[in-house]
Amino acid sequence: MNSRATAIALTAAALLALTACSSSDDDAAPASDSGTPVAEPTVSVPAAHENDDLRAAIAVYTASYFSGDADTAYGMLSERCQGTTTPASYKAVVTKAASDYGPDHQATDVRAKVSGARAQVSYKVSGLPKYDQRDQPWTLEGDTWRYDAC
Repeated sequence: MNSRATAIALTAAALLALTACSSSDDDAAPASDSGTPVAEPTVSVPAAHENDDLRAAIAVYTASYFSGDADTAYGMLSERCQGTTTPASYKAVVTKAASDYGPDHQATDVRAKVSGARAQVSYKVSGLPKYDQRDQPWTLEGDTWRYDAC
């Protein structure tokens, strides 16, 4: 794994650790700058995979895609999607996205409908509304959520 993929994976792990350590004493929704409560994004996962983090997978995929980390982004494609493109072809797409838009585009407002090992995910891409997603397919392969929109 290259250093960029390692950094992305470590960032995702740190975010997971922070969310796991959140206090249950704070039942109120966080307030926006105007003092109005802000709804937290929700992600549902099958009971057998309660500890899997679909949001983390989406965050890593989005970060690797826009940073030009083709190895990580391609590795997050479902087996079915990997069968539709070569690593070299996918690298060209990811390299162009990184060149055109740069790396600072996180997935936000993630919402998912999960049924078994399939998920339909909607999210926004910060700074790039044309890349916002609605009902994007993801699939659980083994214990890993994979991008399945090919």
